[in-house]
Amino acid sequence: MRRIIVTLAAFSLLLSLLAGCSTSSNSATSTTTPTNSATGAINGAPKHVFYIIFENIRADQIYGNTADAPYFNELVGKYASSTGFYGLTHPSLPNYLALLSGNFQGIWDDCKAGPTSICPPTEFNSTSNALGKNLTQEEIKQASSTPNWFSSQTLVDQLEAHNYNWKAYMESAPSVGFTGEYSPVDTINGKAVPHKLYAQKHNPFMYFTSIRNNQARMNKIVPFTQFDSDLQSSQVPNYVWITPNECNDMHSVSAADAKALNIPTCAAPKSGIYHGPIQLGDKFLRDTVAKIEASPAWKDNSAIVATFDENDFSSHEGCCHGPTGLNGVALGGGLTPFVVIKSQGSHHFVDNSPANHYSFLATLEKMWGLPCLQHACDIKDSELMTKFFM
Repeated sequence: MRRIIVTLAAFSLLLSLLAGCSTSSNSATSTTTPTNSATGAINGAPKHVFYIIFENIRADQIYGNTADAPYFNELVGKYASSTGFYGLTHPSLPNYLALLSGNFQGIWDDCKAGPTSICPPTEFNSTSNALGKNLTQEEIKQASSTPNWFSSQTLVDQLEAHNYNWKAYMESAPSVGFTGEYSPVDTINGKAVPHKLYAQKHNPFMYFTSIRNNQARMNKIVPFTQFDSDLQSSQVPNYVWITPNECNDMHSVSAADAKALNIPTCAAPKSGIYHGPIQLGDKFLRDTVAKIEASPAWKDNSAIVATFDENDFSSHEGCCHGPTGLNGVALGGGLTPFVVIKSQGSHHFVDNSPANHYSFLATLEKMWGLPCLQHACDIKDSELMTKFFM
């Protein structure tokens, strides 16, 4: 009897694959809603997760800051939020790599992707003035000799292997599968001058060879301008990654770039809280959530995650199997906001349990019946963030 069941299952899988091939060959006119057939997925897990990642803001610069972030605080009052969520480390890029691969890849830099792109640590470097100064000599050596070009398995591999759909939306990227480091770029006096609305360091998909060497996957990394039309179609993926540009993710740009872009409120202040960038990011979140909630996918058991890669470099606390340096000191990314909006069920609470990007990745994998990736495997069931989504 067992052999018959396996044979039927294999036949069913073959039929689904053939159907998938037929659908993909006519993707421009298909109206098939993305589904999954993953075994082991938790009953009631969201069918769609929209992941929106912001930049470099402390939790206490959002929570309670109703002047700059009224919408974020409105969400905190209605939905689930965390007061114990930490960025994994500093600076930005290793956090993004960890979210996609379960490993920050042993680097502490924001350098561009490439097999010859090697940079020494720009954060926690014991030979610089950077915060922490607590890397071991072995960590410095490894980080200083590791190209930003990784062969690790990623969440993309897992999603596709288990018949989940995904797509990544990069605001201000100029084209599908864009491989440049920045955009837009002006030519001034014969020199290329980037204004850095789009920054590759916030696009982890570009750093993994299994994605860069696969054109079908590169075609799923698209400008955010495609988001509206995709939402109104029945082609919304199960996993939707959204990177706002460096104004709308609260990161900011230089005063010169803000002037060139004609976005004066995006300029980084000389000191203090980033009022203008926070206001821009809060508006982006409001507008994006409104679009998602008006889409057909929202009725289909969906969740929106709004969070940050790290805080503003004012601390290096961390948790949950994040990196450590000399004498075991935490090389964390500090407390950051984390909010989850659900389309179904009552869902308001504030949780102070320690969590980080590994915790979120492990939770997503558990909910969807995926195997765990690297340090996400270190997260125990009792440490998962399942309550935010179920």
